[in-house]
Amino acid sequence: MAKTQDEINELLASDLFQKGIKDKYIIINEGNSIIRYNCKNQTKRRLQNPEEFVQAETYLKLIYNYNYPASNISVNESVQIGSETREADILVYNDSHGKILIVVECKEENINERQFQVAVDQAYSYAHASAARYVWVTSGIKDEYFEITNISPVSRISISEIPKRGEEVKRFKYIKGVTEPPQGTQGELIQKFKSAHDALWGGGALAPTTAFDELDKLIFCKIWDERWRDNDPKSKGQPYNFQIIHYPEDPQNNKAKVELEARIRDLYEHGRKKDPEVFKDDIKLDKHKIYTVVQYLQDINLSKTDLDAKGLAFQSFMGEFFRGDFGQFFTPKPIVEFIVSAIGVNKDWKILDTSCGSGGFLLHALKAVRDDANEIFSDEIGSASWRDYWHVFAEKHLFGIEINEQISRVAKMNMIIHDDGHTNIITNDGLKNNRTLEIENRNLNFQDGTFDLIMTNPPFGSTIKADEVGYYKEYELFEKNLGFTEIKDRIADDNNKNKWRASQSTEVLFLERCYKYLNEENGYLAIVVPDGILTNSSSQYVRDWLIEKFRILAVVSLPQYTFAHVKAGVKSSVLFLKKHPKKLTQKFEQTLSDVKALVREEKGLDKEQRAERMLELYKESIRKYSNNYEVMMVVVDNIGYDTTGKKIDGSELPNVAARINKFIMDNINDNQ
Repeated sequence: MAKTQDEINELLASDLFQKGIKDKYIIINEGNSIIRYNCKNQTKRRLQNPEEFVQAETYLKLIYNYNYPASNISVNESVQIGSETREADILVYNDSHGKILIVVECKEENINERQFQVAVDQAYSYAHASAARYVWVTSGIKDEYFEITNISPVSRISISEIPKRGEEVKRFKYIKGVTEPPQGTQGELIQKFKSAHDALWGGGALAPTTAFDELDKLIFCKIWDERWRDNDPKSKGQPYNFQIIHYPEDPQNNKAKVELEARIRDLYEHGRKKDPEVFKDDIKLDKHKIYTVVQYLQDINLSKTDLDAKGLAFQSFMGEFFRGDFGQFFTPKPIVEFIVSAIGVNKDWKILDTSCGSGGFLLHALKAVRDDANEIFSDEIGSASWRDYWHVFAEKHLFGIEINEQISRVAKMNMIIHDDGHTNIITNDGLKNNRTLEIENRNLNFQDGTFDLIMTNPPFGSTIKADEVGYYKEYELFEKNLGFTEIKDRIADDNNKNKWRASQSTEVLFLERCYKYLNEENGYLAIVVPDGILTNSSSQYVRDWLIEKFRILAVVSLPQYTFAHVKAGVKSSVLFLKKHPKKLTQKFEQTLSDVKALVREEKGLDKEQRAERMLELYKESIRKYSNNYEVMMVVVDNIGYDTTGKKIDGSELPNVAARINKFIMDNINDNQ
């Protein structure tokens, strides 16, 4: 597919292209449609050609990275193969210009493995016809290099890369503390992740979800290898483990694959000893699949790549995955950004997502704090103070619970990609009490009453049956006689309190679980709920319970299609709530006691009349409080994307978020 003008402009703005333009190795016309190569054969080409940017980038790398003069390089030169004349993408001549040294075959970024191997065949045909010594095949995302020897001219002898001008072939590229892989761009990373995943999937060789899971493990190994300064500082000067190391006596790469597999598995074992929660099962790939993934990822330094770029790349690639079988675990980015922006994030807060899915709320909370750091330390970005500001927050203030093991691993990897916080994401049922989590996950950080902010989009539509779980009696919302309209029995006879429902919906139970986790004095909750909780007459008791437990700050009604493209079509709203301080909760409790005492003094009432009178007075007292504060009610029609998830202009969410944030700030010191 031809490049769009926006894509062309973005690529031309890269450091490599800007340097090439400045040094006049390439000349771009005024309309950014034609590129001219100042090389041996002075070639002119159309930039819209999808292979052209790969070719231009490779040409510039030959000059800047491998030290070959432009005068030794021909672009799109004819090669005679038998009776046919074909066009080689790039030919590199020796210094006397009498012999072709290197043949380079360039392909567009999104070709698959089979197409890449066809390109290798094509390059070899050019190399044999021109008696070249080296072959380089590249898609810009994946590179393969070969040496052609006189002893075995038809053998495909893999090498680590083509030699620099005047140098010999090396067995490997990267040495810790000496030669590091280069940082990448967001676009490069997205394409590398996607191509590596597709290579693992192989049209059905692995299920897409399994391929995603296995790729996650190898990304983990890659990052662990890059963190050698922290994990194994004595290894400075040794080759990186996450790279292909070639052996001259091993033209078929059998030894290279066996040893690479052993190094990757060793990295994985060392990594998960330190972070046992990240991956609990072994790598399931064979040596050939591991070799293929390493080919895609070895030439990029994830640790040095810009934090936002690599984070966005992983989330973009992950978004493709979550539009499939696991759509229900994914909250669309515009909704996450809206909630985080509306509620506001304080770096000293302890923040939780009780159904964290891929970690979107936690990551955007981290981004908000990192943006603050960038503003505060604008002249010191990269300094220890700048990093401490947001990294301590990532490591000690962000917590998540996810019931699905595979999705939980994705969330942890997402945090690792963004530079940590993953140790506080646990795999478990978010409705279990904190004591159970402490025992089952050996994590003491999920204590009731300790969280300042919870942002979550809990699962809708599932039902928890009382006879299938052991924790139903821990929930008030599992009781039958709850709410103002059902409270008569409880008021009239405290012994009647524990009449349990046979089942309860997950979205209702998560409201109460979040309430228990929240800080008594400064606990905020932003939660996505199905509209049935707000509108159905059968849910009145839930609304009554909310009034008793929370100050309702804002209710934002979302369009019907908000979650349709991620396989959830329930009409939903976002509730912004603040947990009542302890003194107000005690006031409610005292009000109930006072009402009971008052009504018991009244004469001439039978048991039923007394219960009705108690209910009337209690409701009057509670309603008096709830009518005394303002609730911000907003209906949003444009959320920045359509029913298919395609971006559209005119989103109302940023403006609504700003209004809610101001409303919360204006009311933060309200004594209620």
